[in-house]
Amino acid sequence: MDNSFDRYRAHPWHGLTVGKEAPSIVEAYIEITPFDAVKYEIDKQTGYLRVDRPQGSSALPPTLYGFIPQTYCADRVAAFTPNADFGDQDPLDICVLSQQRIDRAEVVLSARVVGGIRLLDDGEADDKIVACLTSDTVFDYAKDLKNLPTAVVNRLVHYFATYKMDVAGSGENSIEVIGTYGAAEARSVIAASMEDYQEHFPVVDRRQVES
Repeated sequence: MDNSFDRYRAHPWHGLTVGKEAPSIVEAYIEITPFDAVKYEIDKQTGYLRVDRPQGSSALPPTLYGFIPQTYCADRVAAFTPNADFGDQDPLDICVLSQQRIDRAEVVLSARVVGGIRLLDDGEADDKIVACLTSDTVFDYAKDLKNLPTAVVNRLVHYFATYKMDVAGSGENSIEVIGTYGAAEARSVIAASMEDYQEHFPVVDRRQVES
């Protein structure tokens, strides 16, 4: 019996692991669910969930939505997106499919990467990785984005194409959908985000600090 445990709550972005099998299978921290009419996102300082804004339109997120710990979208990630000036300087976003209703956020899960959606948001690369819950056998068949039903992928693309639209005012939209990509490129984007993270948040050897 393994009696080891974390005595203190880890910061979801910096304290949780990306996963031993990354970039093929990754850990995901879920911020919002398909039943949330409010956009929540991690508070980078404290690690708690913060209310960001009500969803801008009547559409709700089609899947679980969160981020991959110990990733960061900077120059390496931006290099994948045409016309991107830089990455969005956030952890890499992930959408996770599950057949069963998961209606609570602030959960951690393992997800098998199948593809991604490439977005440009005011000059920033803002990729959304698409993955399936590893323990959900219904999605065992899906090894790549092309294996998913077209309607599922289209629903995701439509949500992200419109989720920042100002429906109450000017109707302006900062998001441009560049396209979608499969599992191999998604793994490359994740690997790049892991390298970006290591560059911008290097591990500090406490012994050197104290000496």
